[in-house]
Amino acid sequence: MPTQDTASDERYRAVRSRDARFDGQFVMAVRTTGIYCRPSCPARTPRRENVEFFRTSAAAHAAGFRACKRCAPEAVPGSPEWDVRGDVAGRAMRLIAEGVVDREGIEGLARRTGYSPRHLTRVLGEELGAGPLALARAHRAQTARALLTQTELKVSEIAFSAGFSSVRQCNEVIRAVYDMTPLQLREQGRRTPGARAPSHGRPGHDAARPASLPRPAVQLNTSRNATLSSAADFGEVDLALSYRAPLDLHGLFVWFAVHAVEGVEVGTATSYSRTLRLPGGPAWLRVYRRGADELRMRARLTDLADLPALIARVRRLFDLDADPLAVDEALSHVPALRPIVAARPGLRVVGSADPEETLIRTLIGQQISLAAARTVLGARTREMGEPAPEFAPGLSHMFPTAAAIAEHGERFLRGPAGRVRAVLGAASAVASGELSLSPGDDAAQQRAALLALPWVGPWTADHVRMRVTGDPDVFLVDDGALRAGAQRIGLPGDKKALTAWAQSAAPWRSYATTHLWGPLTPPATFDESEQP
Repeated sequence: MPTQDTASDERYRAVRSRDARFDGQFVMAVRTTGIYCRPSCPARTPRRENVEFFRTSAAAHAAGFRACKRCAPEAVPGSPEWDVRGDVAGRAMRLIAEGVVDREGIEGLARRTGYSPRHLTRVLGEELGAGPLALARAHRAQTARALLTQTELKVSEIAFSAGFSSVRQCNEVIRAVYDMTPLQLREQGRRTPGARAPSHGRPGHDAARPASLPRPAVQLNTSRNATLSSAADFGEVDLALSYRAPLDLHGLFVWFAVHAVEGVEVGTATSYSRTLRLPGGPAWLRVYRRGADELRMRARLTDLADLPALIARVRRLFDLDADPLAVDEALSHVPALRPIVAARPGLRVVGSADPEETLIRTLIGQQISLAAARTVLGARTREMGEPAPEFAPGLSHMFPTAAAIAEHGERFLRGPAGRVRAVLGAASAVASGELSLSPGDDAAQQRAALLALPWVGPWTADHVRMRVTGDPDVFLVDDGALRAGAQRIGLPGDKKALTAWAQSAAPWRSYATTHLWGPLTPPATFDESEQP
């Protein structure tokens, strides 16, 4: 294991090479200037004795450093470490990104991770250099910066969108982190495109987008008690989504189109749209490609405070914080996988926008074809789902809640008795609070809780774990499509032998699983020439 000095030396070498692959994985603070930067900052590299390194920007804030105005270290993808780690630090970081501290406080975060508030604060301080309040504050500052530099929202609207309790608190944090007022930060973003737009994380790829990109016209409903009856009652926001290249965006859009539930989702060659239930009410989102490599999200929200949670969910759904170069390099050393990894660089593992929905869809869709699963899910959605506000063509319903399925499932669910009982049992457990699923779950405990449900087996529990927690090391050996894909490339079809082979793909077996499933065939309606 490298010592702290060795790790610091390695990080300094990354800074000297301005290697953008390390952006988001640590920050460099310069004692002589009092600022911290991303590793690829174009400014002159400081002397080694004048720098120190922090795992998170929150730790740099706590040590008294401010963000660099030139390289905008907050405008990069999050560290892939939080998706990989299953310990309390990784789980807490995923929940903080979901806005749990903003909604439930440190007590709620501690309860979800199974620790006392005091112990959790100590663990995060030791691991990350900052406690949960400082980490949540840094996340709010990052959200506020993105809204200030990419939209024309009023500062008062941005404050609540980012999770601040008041405009004054927002102003104070922005000044503390960036050494600017919110309006100065907005103006600086206009003058310096690189500080405004997120990096795609390519080595040598400038974070800046062209200064002439149009600014979205944004008008959000700021009344938290408004009655929402149509799409006109919702405000709309449009933001860029950063990621580390390469990104197999075509493969993601095909996946969403093939799995889309009628009324809830619409997938095309360049976009994915859906309705979604957030803590503050129903929402609509559309993730779309603009140009060759820009990924954006347009969304309509009931409550401004749901925006950080929505961004976190979309990032997990598209696996945007992954480090594809590290994953691809590791899997390329597995001889059987080398050709298919080379054919699909930047492959991502699809996550979950709604854990409860993922569980129900997994149960209903097992042991039937994708087409049959879509038909069944579309019918059950029309029967048990709530009508959605008229967000966009083709999006008429919200996916049924667990409570609705538990109450009406016996009337509407069809198919083998075991599958029906499994769906009803899972829905009842979620509706009663007996089972709770979130990206911050301990993966082993979540798996055990799922296996304790009637008629739920290892394949279901592992598939849900891979999607909901983002565990990168799940191998679905019981999956028929995976085993067929394995045999196509000369791997053993025997379960025991295939499981033993999969050890060579650790700790990236979720990505190996997705590779072995193979690329999906786009639907007949998939228009490759479509423009968003």
